[in-house]
Amino acid sequence: MKSPRYIRIKENDNVAVIATDNGLSAGTQLECGLTLLEDIPQGHKVALTDIKQDENVVRYGVVIGIAVKDVPRGSWVREDLLRVPPAPVLDSLLPAKFKKMPQPEPLTGYTFEGYKNHDGTVGTRNVLAITTTVNCVAGVVDIALKRIKDELLPRYPHVDDVVALQHIYGCGQAPNSADAAIPNRAIRNIALNPNFGGVPLLVSLGCEKLLPDLLLPKGTLPLQAAGPYTVVLQEEGGFEKMVDAIVKLAATQLERLDQRKRETCPASELVVGMQCGGSDAFSGMTANPVLGHAADLLVRAGGTAIFSELTEVRDRVDLLVERAFDQETAEALVGEMRWYDNYLKRANLDRSTNTSPGNKKGGIANIAEKSMGNVIKSGTSPLMGVLGAGEKLPPHYRHGLWFCSTPGNDFFCGSLQLAAGMNMHVFSTGRGTPYGLAEVPVVKVSTRSELARRWPDLIDVNAGQVLTGEKTIDDMGMELFLLLLDIASGRKQSCAEKLGIHNGIALFNPGVVV
Repeated sequence: MKSPRYIRIKENDNVAVIATDNGLSAGTQLECGLTLLEDIPQGHKVALTDIKQDENVVRYGVVIGIAVKDVPRGSWVREDLLRVPPAPVLDSLLPAKFKKMPQPEPLTGYTFEGYKNHDGTVGTRNVLAITTTVNCVAGVVDIALKRIKDELLPRYPHVDDVVALQHIYGCGQAPNSADAAIPNRAIRNIALNPNFGGVPLLVSLGCEKLLPDLLLPKGTLPLQAAGPYTVVLQEEGGFEKMVDAIVKLAATQLERLDQRKRETCPASELVVGMQCGGSDAFSGMTANPVLGHAADLLVRAGGTAIFSELTEVRDRVDLLVERAFDQETAEALVGEMRWYDNYLKRANLDRSTNTSPGNKKGGIANIAEKSMGNVIKSGTSPLMGVLGAGEKLPPHYRHGLWFCSTPGNDFFCGSLQLAAGMNMHVFSTGRGTPYGLAEVPVVKVSTRSELARRWPDLIDVNAGQVLTGEKTIDDMGMELFLLLLDIASGRKQSCAEKLGIHNGIALFNPGVVV
């Protein structure tokens, strides 16, 4: 019989996480001599010492909560026994005290087969994207999309897919207000994602507030975008002519895209979005550290890793500020956190509302604990820059680790990382989610072997092997890095890509609807 398993991360932690499948029952004795006083589910915490009321509860070597009453040694440290500790005071973080970052050895010789664009970016897929200015056109676009896929796409073997970038934005709001800049630029920058070849196919109704000239103002598109790229439905003579106009323009775009061929590109051209969803207590011990190590390898190879989720970074923003490349980057990061604090205050909320029922069932007690597990996926590299919500990486940017400002919501995060310019996406999960994107390949990493066994056709990488000691974080980080290169090259497909599972675009719109 295997010994009961538990994990204590840091020597000063006064709680450990139960790792045995299905948890442990009251009376179980651990190797350290501790006897459990009650049944504790897998992923949940046990008190290693007597914790007095108002004393700190420590995991990862940091305070994740404050005891609301005495917690005897061997007890289940549940959510209701903890008070959420205060988040770092933002004003105290500036001017930043930078941590001296060691310079890792560059990682050379790694390449992938990608599609080079005129603006210097590189795609991992060759996709025709139909961008919409307003949801009113969605029904017509859906029918046109089916015709394009059925009738046209088979004629163009070098085009991977046709996708419709649909959303519920575009009218009924004040598009020139300050907050409207976020969804406006997000739609624009998603339309120009590297996987779309640089020129959009835009479908407009004709009377919406987000008209084509506002969405893609003069100078937005590269010089190679000569020729028509917009269909205005109100200018067409009925439904059939609307659909015909979209299909006709799609044929022109497909002809252009089909001329593109994969070329050998250095790994430095990869832009990988890192995200987690359906997180559990093991996210910060297995999957996210694996993502973090893969991010470090990518950065060493000259590439770019993007991580996000404002609410889930807020409690550990101090760790990121000290890794900032310079004072400007530190100030930009703190500025995004301050903006989001104020955004939540509008609704009389704070960061503590972020944790979901699934997070809690998986052993995450509160946002302070969740935040520590989330930040780990950023790795250890210096933070080179910060993007506001909906912004994209600027020309000639500093490659490396970037923070992209997004809410914690999976779909807002994925959409805004598309706008930032990612051409690959990595998603870790503990509870499990079939999340996917049509616009870029999504690689799914599980925190536990049980989830990987239960969902063998949905999980690409099983980081639960770290938990069982079969593999190390470094081994799995390299495995993930190499898998990213293979999938980026089209040599392999992720599970979500094979199955055609994808979620729609979700635009974060903090603006007023009028």
